[in-house]
Amino acid sequence: MPLALSNQSPLRQLVLLGEVSRQEEADQVEQVLCGQLSRLRSNPKLATLILSDLARSRRPQLAQHVLHFMRANHVEVNVFHFGAAISACEKGGQWHLALSLLRSMPDVRVSQNVITCNAAISASEKAGQWKLALALLNYMPDMTVKPDQISYNAAISSCEKGGEWQLAVALLFNMHGRLLEADGISCSAAISACEKQGQWQVALSLLRQMPDMKLEPKEISCNAAISACEKAGKWQLALILLSDMSSMNLSPDKISCNAAISACQKGGQWQLAVRLLSYMSGVRLAADEISYSASISACETEGQWQMALNLLRRMPQLRVTPNKISYSAAISTCEKRGRWQLALNLLGDMNVVKVPPDQISYNAAVSACEKGGQWQLALSILSYMADVDVTPNEITYSAAISACEKGQWQVATPLLSSMTEMRLRPNKLSFSSAIRACERGHQWQLALKLLSDMFQSSLPADEVTYSAVIGACEKGGQQVIVLSLLNIMLEVALGQMAPTTVSIHGCEPIAVYFAT
Repeated sequence: MPLALSNQSPLRQLVLLGEVSRQEEADQVEQVLCGQLSRLRSNPKLATLILSDLARSRRPQLAQHVLHFMRANHVEVNVFHFGAAISACEKGGQWHLALSLLRSMPDVRVSQNVITCNAAISASEKAGQWKLALALLNYMPDMTVKPDQISYNAAISSCEKGGEWQLAVALLFNMHGRLLEADGISCSAAISACEKQGQWQVALSLLRQMPDMKLEPKEISCNAAISACEKAGKWQLALILLSDMSSMNLSPDKISCNAAISACQKGGQWQLAVRLLSYMSGVRLAADEISYSASISACETEGQWQMALNLLRRMPQLRVTPNKISYSAAISTCEKRGRWQLALNLLGDMNVVKVPPDQISYNAAVSACEKGGQWQLALSILSYMADVDVTPNEITYSAAISACEKGQWQVATPLLSSMTEMRLRPNKLSFSSAIRACERGHQWQLALKLLSDMFQSSLPADEVTYSAVIGACEKGGQQVIVLSLLNIMLEVALGQMAPTTVSIHGCEPIAVYFAT
């Protein structure tokens, strides 16, 4: 692209370059800087300013071209130039380029320093390259560079992102051995690493040790510890930590409260979840989609459909947009209480407010129809999912088959076959529901075949399923088979016969294999 930037500083000309090919980019860098060559040679700080601005603008490739131009035209290249260029790579997510620049420094007789190394570690951390970040940290002494607090913080953060909580904690305590003081960033990153891997005891231990390290816990540290308790279902501890924040002169924020609400949701404490939502309003913390979705999910867990709907309806009034999670949780609440009409109304409302239902939403609606005995509606929803490009899963099909259980064997069994065609593995519930449908339809031969198919799929049948097969055979007048099955079940129950495949007069070999 032609340059029409001659009246601007070289710094701004470079930043305003558009996205072009690498060669064109290099040519344009040379075109911009050639007129500034004498100034660059007499004032190396000008190059530092240019490279620093490119770093702020996240233009690592341009920074690399500037360094190449300087070296090709015998302009002094120093550690500050490399530091700014590697920082551009870090901000631009170019860890390969950052590492390449760091390695090239000795080639131009520029020694690596803690700033360039830290920028390279940080680039690795942002790219999720925790192994590389640790390798750089360990290699710093070989470059005669002493790691500092920033080096360790970046490495600990990389371990946090990589799910390596043990390494994060080890690095935190390694700082003490190297006479480096950990700060709030170090501890928070280590606590967060533990939180993400469900190590709530370690997270709490680190939080309690912060005062011993002469560190005052901050909101970010407490939030990570509360989240760790939430993931482990320790709702009581989550609430204690939330309460303790005031004694630490900390004010709970939206993240703290959301984590505590989620902890209550997982612990089945819907009343506490709703109370925390009210607390947020009382302290002027604006609840968001996460706050409401977690509260509605808490009500869903305990079947509090009226409260769930009240919360869902309150969201638009408070300028909080309901999302798929909040709607799906509300639909599931109605499903658990057999309120299939309300569940379908909510599913329709989602399209009205332009929140496209997802697989979870549809599954909840199909389950609601199943519990309400509305097998036709369940099948309609299953069919509609294909029209809106939402793929049904095992849960969808199992609920639809279960909806057809009361005598609709002609529909239930083809649905079971459809699962295989869609490369979905029928589960125990799918088979059991289809077998019970066969029982009600007096389809004893089909019931026996499905029982055998369960065995072939390595799915153990329970006594309810076997009873349905026996019931189908009984209704079909197959008393010999009924007696044979009853005798086999008795022998298995008494431990006189191992689960096995047996032959019954007039039938294909079938499975006698009880669920434990």
